[in-house]
Amino acid sequence: MTATPHLDDRRAPGGQEDGATAAAQHAAAVRSGLGRRSIVLIGMMGAGKTSIGRRLAQTLDLPFVDADAEIEARAGMTIPELFEKHGEPYFRAGEARVIASLLTQGPQVLATGGGAWMNAETRERIDEAGLSVWLKAEIDVLLRRVRKRNNRPLLVSGDPEATLRALVETRYPVYALAALTVLSRDAPHDQVVADLIEALHARLAAGADLENHA
Repeated sequence: MTATPHLDDRRAPGGQEDGATAAAQHAAAVRSGLGRRSIVLIGMMGAGKTSIGRRLAQTLDLPFVDADAEIEARAGMTIPELFEKHGEPYFRAGEARVIASLLTQGPQVLATGGGAWMNAETRERIDEAGLSVWLKAEIDVLLRRVRKRNNRPLLVSGDPEATLRALVETRYPVYALAALTVLSRDAPHDQVVADLIEALHARLAAGADLENHA
């Protein structure tokens, strides 16, 4: 009697091709299911919203928009300069206005700043015109990433790690209100993009976000 091969040893003909085809079909279904809505990436600084968002947009054949870059372009100064000259409340008010404007331009992949989702009005606008995805990263991953850059105005204190941990404690419970959560881990960005597409596809396939968004 021929032994039955272990499950891990089975190979379907064209398995890689079938996987690629399924991934392409899921991406197409996500793109179609969005209608006019945007995929809105939220999360902490260093979560990968911009780098992963660009790849996600490319995979879905959608425009990519970085809210922080748009804020800087409209203000004619960098975000650190806005914080220094006008303070955080002024910046947050402007941030909310810019995101509200951008949400009218979907479908797109929209990356938001780390504090944007903390604004209740912004959360409501995103829920109405988009599908929110929290890119969740562990604190050690965030620390490694943010230490590579010096353009984080909230981390200019004498103890950036303590500041970051305090922000995580405050923000993560609110980030958890997002429609979807996907782990942003130390892995190739294409893998995280694949996770995002599968999560989006499952959500849309369940019909949870299709009503009134055709």
